[in-house]
Amino acid sequence: MKKKLYLKLLLAYLCFGILGFLAVSTLISSLTVNHLIKSHTESMYREANSIASGHLAQSYREDSSLQDFYDSLKALADCNSTEIWLMDTRGEILLNTAKNYDLEHRESIPGFDTTLLAANYYQKGDFFGHFPSDMLSVVSPIISNYRARGYIAIHYDMEQLTEEKDAFLNINYITLAVLFLLSLIILLVFTLIVYLPLQRIITGANEFAAGNLNYKVPVETRDEMGYLAASMNYMAGEISKSGEYQRKFISNISHDFRSPLTSIKGYLEAILDGTIPPEMQEKYLNIVLTETERLNKLTRGLLTLNNYDDKKTYLEITDFDINSVIRNTAATFEVICQKKQVRIELIFDAKALMVTADMGKIQQVLYNLIDNAIKFSHPESAIYIETTEKHEKVYVSVKDTGEGIPKESLKKIWERFYKTDSSRGKDKKGTGLGLSIAKEIIQAHGENINVVSTEGVGSEFTFSLTRSRNKRREEG
Repeated sequence: MKKKLYLKLLLAYLCFGILGFLAVSTLISSLTVNHLIKSHTESMYREANSIASGHLAQSYREDSSLQDFYDSLKALADCNSTEIWLMDTRGEILLNTAKNYDLEHRESIPGFDTTLLAANYYQKGDFFGHFPSDMLSVVSPIISNYRARGYIAIHYDMEQLTEEKDAFLNINYITLAVLFLLSLIILLVFTLIVYLPLQRIITGANEFAAGNLNYKVPVETRDEMGYLAASMNYMAGEISKSGEYQRKFISNISHDFRSPLTSIKGYLEAILDGTIPPEMQEKYLNIVLTETERLNKLTRGLLTLNNYDDKKTYLEITDFDINSVIRNTAATFEVICQKKQVRIELIFDAKALMVTADMGKIQQVLYNLIDNAIKFSHPESAIYIETTEKHEKVYVSVKDTGEGIPKESLKKIWERFYKTDSSRGKDKKGTGLGLSIAKEIIQAHGENINVVSTEGVGSEFTFSLTRSRNKRREEG
């Protein structure tokens, strides 16, 4: 079973050789014959026409001029390995380059019929029974005063054409044999760089199936086999770290629950210690209720995701007012902003701005961005949240005037669990999942999120959403 693939390759290799020789001996042989016939007959026809239209052919007589004509035809026939005749209209051969010049003993072609010559410009056969073997023949009339005064016939022995064909095919056979032998190098290379590494990969797969995840497939080439071996080694390493992945998954869930729980805890403590007066408690209890509902949605979402692939993001698309969502989300940070003396300024050029998206997921994106902005802002600074509309898109911007992000970290901030503690202060706590979650949500909507940041000046995160087609914005 393990050598089936290699045996199939050997069988295919032998079939290639056999079919190659069959193709040369049949198809190429037929094509070669047709090519030689076409090449010779076209050349012979041009030569016959040239002779028939020449001065000697137009003015031949049964006198000394025939001798000169014969000598010319003889030289031409010997040069081209052909047989050339001068015939009269009755089919009598006046001159024949295959024989000596003799005006007294002339041959005649019985059954010579010029009408049979009109079907094709050449004939293949014994030419009205004159030749004992097949010949290629072309006939061109000698026209004078619009009348045929005779014919020039040129014949080429088919045996010579067969010899030409065999010589050409022998070259093809030799070439094919050399290529077949050289292709053994390909078979050897395939064995070394494909088959043997594949055997090692199969061995590794068997080890992994047996539970030996510490086994390393010993293939280190920089090709597809090396890539496959490296992928299998990586897969085994990842499977062996399943406990670590479980901890990361729990950390991811914890991040989603931490933000609303922090808000709920903060408002409840403020109510209990009297920071929020009784007449304002209803407002903040409604915020707590909203956050509780958000936790409920997160729980239902986790149960739903449990039935699907963990890499897919499922969205509940609706039309909603993004400005209203921003106001509600910003309101949940009121206590935190008061403690840190940070203010949030909302910049809307319309009272309402309708978008098409998953409201819960977008609220989560806003929560993560605002939370980060507050975390890295200086006391007594401002955070600006702005919405703008352009080309059927709505752009939401969250800008702070805080510490900024180092240039070398800009591309890494979207990675899960990445934190720039060295530049943003080691006292900042977080799981490093907020921005990666935000990016995944925005990309799941088919939109983009970008950041522009200067260290020591601040950062601005901007993401796009599709403007609702069903409802126009309300001008304020």
